[in-house]
Amino acid sequence: MKLGFMLGYSGRDLRIPIEQVQLAERLGYDSVWTAEAYGSDAITPLAYIAAHTERIRLGTGIIQLAGRTPANAAMAMATLDALAGGGRAICGIGVSGPQIVEGWYGEPWGRPYYRLKDYVSIMKKIFAREEPVTHDGVEISLPYTGKGALGVGKPLKSILHMNPDLPIWLGTGMESTV
Repeated sequence: MKLGFMLGYSGRDLRIPIEQVQLAERLGYDSVWTAEAYGSDAITPLAYIAAHTERIRLGTGIIQLAGRTPANAAMAMATLDALAGGGRAICGIGVSGPQIVEGWYGEPWGRPYYRLKDYVSIMKKIFAREEPVTHDGVEISLPYTGKGALGVGKPLKSILHMNPDLPIWLGTGMESTV
């Protein structure tokens, strides 16, 4: 069995109990987890924790799809993993809920299953760095060719050499997204 330490949401003031995280690491905890809703994000606190720890894994529980593009999420998680020494980041993602997606991010709830499927596929391609990323999905396409596109976008490959095996875990409360 592996133990994880969940920090949860930030609350009114952002306070990271770094001494507790360091104690959890010394006691052999496998991972520390942060969350986001409509306050602080889940990734930035993990960078702070990474700078104050040595081996504990760093998980987002969860980052919300509507809050960032799959390329932005992949870059942020890969950067966190690289800064932490490699092999420590766990990308927990989820669709969130319509109240946050529409109320906070101003995005339509739409078809979250298809968006999640496209999102994970794009992130895996970005982490792998096998070729410039293209994706023709139900909800997301790269390069973008939809309404308002100038037609000058081209497939790109990350400059940063990423961990191709950076784990992506799904946080879901809907049977259709499993």
